[in-house]
Amino acid sequence: MSLTYKEIITGIVTLIGVTMLFSCQGNLNEIRALDIEGDAPQAIAEGINLKYTDSGRMVANLKSPKMMDFTNKEFPYHEFPDGLELEIYDENNEKSTVTSDYGIIYEGTNLVDLQGNVVIFTADSMRLEASQLFWDQNINWIFTDKPNTIKFPNGALNEGEGFDANQNFGNFRSRTNVGVQIIKDDKPDE
Repeated sequence: MSLTYKEIITGIVTLIGVTMLFSCQGNLNEIRALDIEGDAPQAIAEGINLKYTDSGRMVANLKSPKMMDFTNKEFPYHEFPDGLELEIYDENNEKSTVTSDYGIIYEGTNLVDLQGNVVIFTADSMRLEASQLFWDQNINWIFTDKPNTIKFPNGALNEGEGFDANQNFGNFRSRTNVGVQIIKDDKPDE
Protein backbone atom coordinates (compact mmCIF):
# COMPACT_ATOMS: atom_id res chain seq x y z
CA MET A 1 0.00 0.00 0.00
CA SER A 2 1.47 3.26 -0.97
CA LEU A 3 0.73 6.59 0.68
CA THR A 4 0.23 9.66 -1.41
CA TYR A 5 1.75 13.02 -0.69
CA LYS A 6 -1.70 14.38 0.21
CA GLU A 7 -2.31 11.58 2.75
CA ILE A 8 1.09 12.16 4.36
CA ILE A 9 0.42 15.91 4.74
CA THR A 10 -3.09 15.20 6.11
CA GLY A 11 -1.62 12.72 8.61
CA ILE A 12 1.05 15.20 9.74
CA VAL A 13 -1.51 17.99 10.13
CA THR A 14 -3.81 15.67 12.12
CA LEU A 15 -0.90 14.56 14.32
CA ILE A 16 0.13 18.18 14.99
CA GLY A 17 -3.50 19.13 15.76
CA VAL A 18 -3.93 16.27 18.24
CA THR A 19 -0.57 17.07 19.86
CA MET A 20 -1.54 20.72 20.22
CA LEU A 21 -4.90 19.75 21.70
CA PHE A 22 -3.28 17.61 24.38
CA SER A 23 -0.54 20.14 25.11
CA CYS A 24 -3.18 22.88 25.51
CA GLN A 25 -4.98 20.75 28.08
CA GLY A 26 -1.76 20.54 30.10
CA ASN A 27 -1.28 24.32 30.01
CA LEU A 28 -4.89 25.28 30.78
CA ASN A 29 -4.01 26.54 34.26
CA GLU A 30 -1.21 28.68 32.82
CA ILE A 31 -3.60 30.15 30.24
CA ARG A 32 -6.18 30.90 32.93
CA ALA A 33 -3.50 32.70 34.95
CA LEU A 34 -3.00 35.06 31.99
CA ASP A 35 -6.71 35.89 31.94
CA ILE A 36 -7.74 39.21 33.50
CA GLU A 37 -8.81 38.81 37.10
CA GLY A 38 -12.41 39.64 38.00
CA ASP A 39 -11.48 42.81 39.88
CA ALA A 40 -8.94 44.12 37.35
CA PRO A 41 -9.63 47.28 35.33
CA GLN A 42 -10.57 46.98 31.70
CA ALA A 43 -7.99 49.65 30.82
CA ILE A 44 -5.16 51.62 32.42
CA ALA A 45 -4.02 54.99 31.11
CA GLU A 46 -0.78 56.65 32.18
CA GLY A 47 0.16 60.30 31.92
CA ILE A 48 -3.31 61.50 30.99
CA ASN A 49 -4.13 65.07 30.02
CA LEU A 50 -7.81 65.30 29.06
CA LYS A 51 -9.13 68.62 27.80
CA TYR A 52 -12.89 69.27 27.85
CA THR A 53 -14.25 71.93 25.55
CA ASP A 54 -17.70 73.36 24.91
CA SER A 55 -18.28 75.21 21.65
CA GLY A 56 -14.53 75.65 21.23
CA ARG A 57 -14.05 77.10 24.73
CA MET A 58 -11.88 75.23 27.25
CA VAL A 59 -14.11 74.14 30.15
CA ALA A 60 -11.82 71.78 32.08
CA ASN A 61 -8.47 70.07 31.92
CA LEU A 62 -7.90 66.82 33.86
CA LYS A 63 -4.34 65.64 34.48
CA SER A 64 -3.24 62.49 36.28
CA PRO A 65 -0.25 60.15 36.30
CA LYS A 66 -2.59 57.14 36.13
CA MET A 67 -6.26 56.39 35.49
CA MET A 68 -7.81 52.96 35.88
CA ASP A 69 -11.04 52.28 33.97
CA PHE A 70 -13.52 50.04 35.80
CA THR A 71 -16.51 50.91 33.62
CA ASN A 72 -16.92 47.20 32.84
CA LYS A 73 -18.19 46.61 36.41
CA GLU A 74 -21.78 46.48 37.60
CA PHE A 75 -21.17 49.83 39.38
CA PRO A 76 -18.81 51.53 36.86
CA TYR A 77 -16.11 54.00 37.91
CA HIS A 78 -12.76 55.57 37.01
CA GLU A 79 -10.03 55.52 39.64
CA PHE A 80 -7.03 57.85 39.96
CA PRO A 81 -4.75 56.00 42.43
CA ASP A 82 -1.83 58.43 42.06
CA GLY A 83 -3.88 61.60 42.37
CA LEU A 84 -5.24 64.15 39.96
CA GLU A 85 -5.29 67.82 39.07
CA LEU A 86 -8.42 69.37 37.60
CA GLU A 87 -8.46 72.87 36.16
CA ILE A 88 -11.95 74.34 35.69
CA TYR A 89 -12.51 77.45 33.56
CA ASP A 90 -15.53 79.73 34.02
CA GLU A 91 -17.28 81.81 31.35
CA ASN A 92 -14.63 84.55 31.78
CA ASN A 93 -11.84 81.99 31.26
CA GLU A 94 -10.77 82.32 34.90
CA LYS A 95 -9.27 79.15 36.30
CA SER A 96 -10.01 77.25 39.52
CA THR A 97 -7.82 74.26 40.40
CA VAL A 98 -8.62 71.08 42.34
CA THR A 99 -5.88 68.64 43.41
CA SER A 100 -5.91 65.46 45.50
CA ASP A 101 -3.75 62.41 46.23
CA TYR A 102 -6.51 60.00 45.14
CA GLY A 103 -9.75 60.27 43.23
CA ILE A 104 -12.64 58.16 42.01
CA ILE A 105 -15.48 59.12 39.69
CA TYR A 106 -18.62 56.97 39.84
CA GLU A 107 -20.13 56.90 36.35
CA GLY A 108 -23.69 55.95 37.29
CA THR A 109 -24.15 58.68 39.89
CA ASN A 110 -21.65 61.33 38.66
CA LEU A 111 -20.27 61.51 42.19
CA VAL A 112 -16.59 62.41 42.55
CA ASP A 113 -14.75 61.29 45.71
CA LEU A 114 -11.43 63.09 46.31
CA GLN A 115 -9.17 61.93 49.14
CA GLY A 116 -5.83 62.92 50.65
CA ASN A 117 -4.59 66.52 50.63
CA VAL A 118 -7.58 67.83 48.72
CA VAL A 119 -7.02 71.48 47.76
CA ILE A 120 -9.37 73.76 45.85
CA PHE A 121 -7.94 77.09 44.76
CA THR A 122 -10.65 79.22 43.16
CA ALA A 123 -10.28 81.92 40.54
CA ASP A 124 -11.02 84.57 43.19
CA SER A 125 -8.14 83.25 45.41
CA MET A 126 -10.15 81.29 47.97
CA ARG A 127 -8.29 78.20 49.17
CA LEU A 128 -10.04 75.15 50.63
CA GLU A 129 -8.12 72.25 52.18
CA ALA A 130 -9.66 68.96 53.34
CA SER A 131 -8.74 65.31 53.75
CA GLN A 132 -11.78 64.22 51.72
CA LEU A 133 -14.30 66.01 49.55
CA PHE A 134 -17.29 64.88 47.52
CA TRP A 135 -18.61 66.62 44.42
CA ASP A 136 -22.06 65.75 43.10
CA GLN A 137 -21.82 66.78 39.45
CA ASN A 138 -25.56 66.28 38.86
CA ILE A 139 -26.53 69.10 41.22
CA ASN A 140 -23.16 70.95 41.31
CA TRP A 141 -22.86 70.45 45.06
CA ILE A 142 -19.65 70.00 47.13
CA PHE A 143 -19.65 68.51 50.62
CA THR A 144 -17.59 66.78 53.29
CA ASP A 145 -17.91 65.52 56.86
CA LYS A 146 -14.16 65.77 57.43
CA PRO A 147 -12.11 68.60 58.96
CA ASN A 148 -11.46 71.43 56.52
CA THR A 149 -9.87 74.85 56.32
CA ILE A 150 -10.99 77.69 54.11
CA LYS A 151 -8.85 80.78 53.57
CA PHE A 152 -10.72 83.66 51.96
CA PRO A 153 -9.06 86.34 49.81
CA ASN A 154 -9.85 89.06 52.39
CA GLY A 155 -7.86 87.21 55.09
CA ALA A 156 -10.81 85.52 56.79
CA LEU A 157 -10.23 81.95 57.93
CA ASN A 158 -12.73 79.19 58.64
CA GLU A 159 -11.77 75.86 60.22
CA GLY A 160 -14.61 73.40 60.48
CA GLU A 161 -15.84 69.86 60.59
CA GLY A 162 -17.99 69.36 57.51
CA PHE A 163 -19.74 71.71 55.10
CA ASP A 164 -22.07 71.84 52.12
CA ALA A 165 -21.72 74.34 49.29
CA ASN A 166 -22.77 74.92 45.74
CA GLN A 167 -20.01 74.58 43.16
CA ASN A 168 -19.04 78.25 43.16
CA PHE A 169 -19.36 78.58 47.00
CA GLY A 170 -22.09 81.22 46.66
CA ASN A 171 -24.27 79.15 49.02
CA PHE A 172 -22.10 77.79 51.84
CA ARG A 173 -23.18 76.03 55.05
CA SER A 174 -20.63 75.00 57.64
CA ARG A 175 -21.66 72.42 60.26
CA THR A 176 -19.20 73.35 62.99
CA ASN A 177 -16.57 75.99 62.62
CA VAL A 178 -14.10 78.29 64.30
CA GLY A 179 -12.49 81.11 62.45
CA VAL A 180 -11.58 84.69 61.93
CA GLN A 181 -14.05 86.77 59.97
CA ILE A 182 -13.14 90.11 58.45
CA ILE A 183 -16.05 92.55 58.67
CA LYS A 184 -15.81 95.86 56.94
CA ASP A 185 -17.57 98.65 58.79
CA ASP A 186 -18.35 101.60 56.56
CA LYS A 187 -20.16 103.44 59.35
CA PRO A 188 -18.17 106.33 60.83
CA ASP A 189 -17.26 106.09 64.53
CA GLU A 190 -19.44 108.19 66.83
